[in-house]
Amino acid sequence: MKNLTTLFLLTLLTFSATAQTKSVQTSPPLSEAQPESVGMSPERLAKIDAMFKKAIQEDKLPGAVALIARNGKIVFHNAYGMSDNASKKTMEKNTIFRIASQTKAITSTAVMMLWEEGRFKLDDPISKYIPEFENPQILDAFNEADGTYTTKPAENEITIRHLLTHTSGLGYGVIDGDERFQNIYKKAGITDLYTTESISIGQSVKKLAKLPLHHDPGTAYVYSEGLDVLGYFIEVISGMPFNQFLRTRIFSPLGMDDTWFYLPKEKHDRLVSVQQKTDGKWQKYPVTFYDTDYPIKGAKSFFSGGAGLSSTAKDYATFLQMYLNNGELNGTRILSRTTVRSIMGNQSGDLFGGDAKDYGLAFGILTSRGQDLGGEGSMGTFEWGGYFNTQYFADPEENIIGILMKQTQGDVDDQTGWKFRQMVFAAVDK
Repeated sequence: MKNLTTLFLLTLLTFSATAQTKSVQTSPPLSEAQPESVGMSPERLAKIDAMFKKAIQEDKLPGAVALIARNGKIVFHNAYGMSDNASKKTMEKNTIFRIASQTKAITSTAVMMLWEEGRFKLDDPISKYIPEFENPQILDAFNEADGTYTTKPAENEITIRHLLTHTSGLGYGVIDGDERFQNIYKKAGITDLYTTESISIGQSVKKLAKLPLHHDPGTAYVYSEGLDVLGYFIEVISGMPFNQFLRTRIFSPLGMDDTWFYLPKEKHDRLVSVQQKTDGKWQKYPVTFYDTDYPIKGAKSFFSGGAGLSSTAKDYATFLQMYLNNGELNGTRILSRTTVRSIMGNQSGDLFGGDAKDYGLAFGILTSRGQDLGGEGSMGTFEWGGYFNTQYFADPEENIIGILMKQTQGDVDDQTGWKFRQMVFAAVDK
């Protein structure tokens, strides 16, 4: 009896440590409504529909799913074309897409949830929790002939804030803009994005920690694998596998049942194909440095915090709506309003480049200059996209969400991305 009581208490403590708290604020889950009810023009939304249909008819892209929500109401949610042209499989609204770098905002959210619990400070060195990152080195000289290099000590330690804002100095391997780092990462066996191989995020991160940096931490913005590092950091801090943390702390509370690193078998047939245009025909993208079937095959052990998730348009809209609600959805508090305010602040100074956008702790953020340039949304609109041609934006002032899911690689004459965003804001009627 004593053992059963102990087990019950341990289970209760575990649940209490992982369950999200209730909120005095109760915003309903996303639901469908007529555009007029939330001040959107049905005629102008019809023009968006026509734009997508024309793009499919002209064979500019194989297929897409687009979603628009305002004030928590979905007013546009349509599927176009094919999810796989070779098998003539029609695109559906609940088709599942590889969201790649759209994973980053979810990982950042998980980091900030643990930060709210007082587990660490944002300006703590990451080496305090992952010792392999002690004494970082900057690339000094690189020998192209044999791939050897020399380094010099960095002046600063990499902090958690640096990792969140892509100012750590880490690179991005195979997609890095600097060929030296492409070679260094490849030679070291770094797993950059997603894989079917049997490797854990912890194993990859510990190898990454031994490699040189682009620059001194905190001095420049270089898109990086910092969010993969933070995926492993979440495991260290929470004591839970990263995928389990996201499931119990974010996805289940928000009802994001179609968002996974690796899809359950019953969802496999809903995964869209990544396609490229070859000899005038849309065909499945071949295996290159990765296999596009990674969400449904292989070892299924690499939980990439920077690029590993797959999801649907509605699931991701649900995640964004939580942010528009200042951290709450359906009476569940994911983040405090004050934390959301910090996440949406300019965290990288003028390092992000240009005056139209800043970078916060999870998103690119539109500035007043960006607003005034037109077609992007109001100041404070937050955004990002993914490697396979997905994109999102959310405007807190207009309370509008736009999601556009596509799945292509290679040269594509596709203009639907900028047209969609521009036309969404043009459809605001009230």
